Amino acid sequence: MNITIIGGGNLGTSIAAGLLESKYTSAKNITITRRNLQPLESLKKRGINVQCDNNTAVKKADIIILSVKPFQIKDVLEQTHFSKNQILVSTVTGIWLKDLKQWAGKDLRIFRVMPNTAIAVRKSITCIAHQNEDSDSVKVVSGLFDHLGSSVVIDEKLMDAATVVGACGIAFAMRYIRACIQGGIQIGFSAEQASQIVSQTVDGAASLLLKNHSHPEQEIDKVTTPRGCTISGLNEMEHHGFSSSVIKGVTASFDKIA
Repeated sequence: MNITIIGGGNLGTSIAAGLLESKYTSAKNITITRRNLQPLESLKKRGINVQCDNNTAVKKADIIILSVKPFQIKDVLEQTHFSKNQILVSTVTGIWLKDLKQWAGKDLRIFRVMPNTAIAVRKSITCIAHQNEDSDSVKVVSGLFDHLGSSVVIDEKLMDAATVVGACGIAFAMRYIRACIQGGIQIGFSAEQASQIVSQTVDGAASLLLKNHSHPEQEIDKVTTPRGCTISGLNEMEHHGFSSSVIKGVTASFDKIA
């Protein structure tokens, strides 16, 4: 399929890189736009089409992915000429489907999605919302993002929450990883060793939950023994408000969006 990505920032380029890695479509069928083309040079060298004109970029597109700033989206949509029955997919936070339909036109099949930057390595969770689009279109959009990790269709009213847990969540997880690496260095590992051990451990922990469909406490119980070092560390973290801090951080991000 021909895919055009409007907006060559961090997320747009991550999507393009993920599409290349997944072999969902070939590089020649991917177009990405940006006013300043210099940051897209590496994608251009890999065979992706780069454009500074959105109207030229969308002419032959089957799927158009919007990855611009919220304050830009109204002008971008009103100034771009879409074709009937193209699929428009917006990654823009806080912009509702009703607004997208008003600005882009009702003849388009329109979706809101919320991926995260792990899409570049095909590890994103992407939340998808739509308003009564046909099942074939839903399968196309879900199939695209399943090639870049996994996807789940949700009610649009949950998209702000999806942004916090799925997209902001990358930063939350990174902060835990960084702290654990620092602790590892303090108890004797080199920075490189600590980074490798912690990163692989976090990846393994997530894989256990995804593969076993288990609750985190079930997996915690498997590695905590009476009077052991694991429960001592967990309890010390909780004494300092670990879980409470994470919950407060999640709700603070949600309040900011709201």
